[in-house]
Amino acid sequence: MTSSERFQDLPLEEVIGDRFGRYSKYIIQDRALPDARDGLKPVQRRIMYAMFHEGNTHEKAFRKSAKTVGNVIGNYHPHGDTSVYEAMVRMSQDWKLRHMMVEMHGNNGSVDGDSAAAMRYTEARLSAIAGEMMRDIGKNTVDFVPNFDDTEPEPTVLPSRFPNLLVNGSTGISAGYATDIPPHALHEVLDAVLMRMDNPDVTVDELMTVIKGPDFPTGAIIQGTDGIKTAYKTGKGRFIIRAKTEIGPLKGGKSQIVVTEIPYDVNKANMVKKMDELRLDRKLDGIADVRDESDRTGLRIVIELKKDIDGNAILQFLLKNTDLQVTYNFNMIAISGRRPTLMSLPMLLDAYISHQKEVVTRRSQYDITKAKDRLHIVEGLMKALSILDEVIKTIRGSKDKRDAKNNLITAFDFSEVQAEAIVSLQLYRLTNTDITELQQEDAELRKLIEKLDAILKSDKKLSSVIKSELINIRKQFAEPRRSVIMEKIEEIKVDLDILVPSEEVIVSVTKDGYVKRTSIRSHSASNGAGQEMKESDYSLLETQMNTQHHLLLFTSAGNYIYQPIHELPEIRWKDLGQHISSIVPLEQNESIIAAIGLESFDEEAFILTVSANGLVKQSKLADFKVQRYSRTFKAMGIKKGDRMVDARLVKGQHDILLFTHQAYALRFPLTDLSVTGIRTAGVKGINLKDDDYLVAMEIVQNDAGTSILIATQRGAVKRMGLKELEPASRAQRGVVVLKELKSNAHRIIGAMLVKNDEIVVLATDKGSKLPIVAGSLRMVDRYSNGSAIADDKKDGNVTYIYKDPKAELE
Repeated sequence: MTSSERFQDLPLEEVIGDRFGRYSKYIIQDRALPDARDGLKPVQRRIMYAMFHEGNTHEKAFRKSAKTVGNVIGNYHPHGDTSVYEAMVRMSQDWKLRHMMVEMHGNNGSVDGDSAAAMRYTEARLSAIAGEMMRDIGKNTVDFVPNFDDTEPEPTVLPSRFPNLLVNGSTGISAGYATDIPPHALHEVLDAVLMRMDNPDVTVDELMTVIKGPDFPTGAIIQGTDGIKTAYKTGKGRFIIRAKTEIGPLKGGKSQIVVTEIPYDVNKANMVKKMDELRLDRKLDGIADVRDESDRTGLRIVIELKKDIDGNAILQFLLKNTDLQVTYNFNMIAISGRRPTLMSLPMLLDAYISHQKEVVTRRSQYDITKAKDRLHIVEGLMKALSILDEVIKTIRGSKDKRDAKNNLITAFDFSEVQAEAIVSLQLYRLTNTDITELQQEDAELRKLIEKLDAILKSDKKLSSVIKSELINIRKQFAEPRRSVIMEKIEEIKVDLDILVPSEEVIVSVTKDGYVKRTSIRSHSASNGAGQEMKESDYSLLETQMNTQHHLLLFTSAGNYIYQPIHELPEIRWKDLGQHISSIVPLEQNESIIAAIGLESFDEEAFILTVSANGLVKQSKLADFKVQRYSRTFKAMGIKKGDRMVDARLVKGQHDILLFTHQAYALRFPLTDLSVTGIRTAGVKGINLKDDDYLVAMEIVQNDAGTSILIATQRGAVKRMGLKELEPASRAQRGVVVLKELKSNAHRIIGAMLVKNDEIVVLATDKGSKLPIVAGSLRMVDRYSNGSAIADDKKDGNVTYIYKDPKAELE
């Protein structure tokens, strides 16, 4: 063979596309999705058939699981033993299947997600109801195909004498398709099948009078019949599964929540762990203890609450934040006619009914053929007994069995089959009584043939046979419904008061980004002494707040951080506090510029932000509310080369003051600013010169007793009245508020509104901090450069100013 014959030159996309297409077709048709007729995936069908074929059935003794798994792999399913054993274990778990297909002795796993014991330790057999899946399989009721190595046949589908797909449900993921069909109550599904057989045009609403909805082996409460109805009509829908709970009292004013049923497919151990983590992480302060008290008598989880805590409010939080309540999504995809199909309830019922009609028709044809064959032999035996002496004489005169048969056929016109039966007859059968037995059998066979013939000829009789067999199964295997169905989905109302106990605390935020909350007791114990702080740091916010309030921190990069007060680190007043970057990651060179404490986001208020490039923006406070807060959020669209300077909370109609480095100031009303979205960049607040930038923003709320304090880099400080700045309109250059000098001109490094008794601190680049009482400065006009407070040669240039009520005056 030449090399060109051995290799094909094909594009990679074509090869991968072709191979993946084949693989997808295989896993869709023959692995992950159930058949609409028997509700089984190939591995489940092969396990059940292998057990049945080997006689490992419910009326016989248990057999080692390893023997069954080896048998399945060796004869029908050439895959890993783990996947086969896991499928077999799942079929034996009473919290996964509504009616188990396999009975197992030994550890077959648990609702906590524990795996089963190894297959060499466990023993299994088919359950009684699994026998109904197999019934009449030997009567040519279903098609058989050769197994993977053509050594023996295996069924393509099981006779399935009950609608297993709806009763036990199914879940699976293949390529491009996934299925989620929940389990149902056997008696309800059978009633729905009977109703559909009586009236092929029955509506989903009518069917739902008997099939109320899913019925999970784990019980629990199902909410949302509209979602169930949608799923039954279309194949897709969703509803809520909620744990069954009750709140009971304990001694000493305490109470407890007891969970007795949990949602389907929820890992109990993980759920209990999550509840306990909520307690340990202090996200839920009302829980004293979480215990799993489940034993062989049933499931029981106890959530013990602290004294005087409202159990219902805690339960609401747990329903919202743990798997005590989950959403189930119907996605009823099954293989119908070798194709994956999204099926409604009527389609699933029809698929099952047509399968049963085929099964019963094929069984009747098999039985009628067998009955006719036997009748033919019985007729031959009866004829032989009536001429017994001649028959015996003929046989005695023959050379061997073959000759005897030929002689009987020639002499008395028996058929080959009849002649075989006659020569095989035992002598005791030649008694006189035997003829009556044969006559009786003859009559019964004729009756049976007539009955089977009627079934094959009449669709009505065929249906009545199916119905009577389904009714028998209903009597034998029906169990009471386990899940309770409620029409409406209950809204979960979480009360913040329960989750976060109301406590007054002192909240502090520093310019360098250190945050903490401190108990009033710790703050009082220090007699109001200053908190631990770095030399160059100062306080941006220090106020009494409630643990149910909120904190917004704004950064120079135009971002903001949201922190609920109760989640701030609790640290003693004298200690430094925790850096915000260890709670929420910040960018390089990103620093905190403002901190705003809030009672709630519901109030009619706005956040005002400004940038160094003179842009100003007003956004609704409500827009700053977030649910998840492990990162920073955009507060203002800051362009490259710009930075955010300040952020303020504003309520009502006030004036805004803007101050620039080159000593321009502008006053205009907030009404000049329209309210925009949170991510916008804002509009021009002040018209800056090319090399100028904004240094400060203030809000004028009331003029009484308030004046403007301006500090320059040279250590000069001036105080002037608000009337010096007449209200103008937005985006103007503003007015000069310092006298321009030809050399070493004064430049503004900070400006703020002050009351007479407030202390302002000037901080210099040499580390000096110079406090001054605002009222000690005389009022001057716009053209004054104020009084020299710091000596720039001795103390250094002033870099920033801040208010500090605790600053010690010299």
